[in-house]
Amino acid sequence: MKLEMNCYFRQNEKPMKTLKNKTVWITGASSGIGEALAIVCAREGANLVLTARRAEELIRVAGKTGLPEEAILILPADLYQYDEVNSLTEKVMARFGRVDVLFNNAGISSRALAIESPVEIDRKVMDIDYFSVIALTKSVLPIMIRQNSGHIVVTSSVVGKIGTPLRSAYAAAKHALHGFFDSIRQEVIDYGVNITIVCPGYIRTQISVNAITPTGEKFNKMSRNQQKGVDPLVMASKMVNAVHHKKNELIYGGIEVLGIYLARFSPGLLNRYLHKKHKKNSFAD
Repeated sequence: MKLEMNCYFRQNEKPMKTLKNKTVWITGASSGIGEALAIVCAREGANLVLTARRAEELIRVAGKTGLPEEAILILPADLYQYDEVNSLTEKVMARFGRVDVLFNNAGISSRALAIESPVEIDRKVMDIDYFSVIALTKSVLPIMIRQNSGHIVVTSSVVGKIGTPLRSAYAAAKHALHGFFDSIRQEVIDYGVNITIVCPGYIRTQISVNAITPTGEKFNKMSRNQQKGVDPLVMASKMVNAVHHKKNELIYGGIEVLGIYLARFSPGLLNRYLHKKHKKNSFAD
């Protein structure tokens, strides 16, 4: 069973029918949802900017899109170095002259008991999942405001709505994204800029494999829940549809998304359920 929840800001606005000839910048584009976004956007004829740390993987993804070279800018970067994002934006503008859609998709998860995790781990997750995202957003926003158009999509998580055991650093960073982007939505809507926050449930990606542990090393284990999760291409299609219809928020996944309803209407029940799952070690993988 797959569940979807949507929230709209201005339902009377005309939807964006296609991404054809739009410049779409995707971070975390070397795998998972980012790779799937590149494929889905390419099908609509977008010009793509692909950013991630591994240049060779970006080249692979670019090849899968079927787009001509002139329609793709491969822009490798470690967004952890968020003081360098302005130089990245300048390269995008030099190539395409505009940014129509920014998918803030790069990020890292965590697998650690809070009491066993040094604050340096929390800081690293926050730097990657929060500060790098707002740094790139602040670099691109002036361009969209000058254009009087643009759309910023932020990949959060169901954990951005409810905290779960072993995910304290990840949940904190994702919760912070909601606070920031919910705030600026009202500041930029009159300039033609839309904000969509996406909260996926379990998606079939390598996020658990790459999750950070208390030692700073990778978790290196595929979660059973991720293995059974939504196909990234399905999730990417939902995200592009959210752009077309200028959705305020998209929540999509399996039964895990019901936790968001429980958090609102029966938080005590949710807490008891999460505690029971934690005692059974259900969040350890």
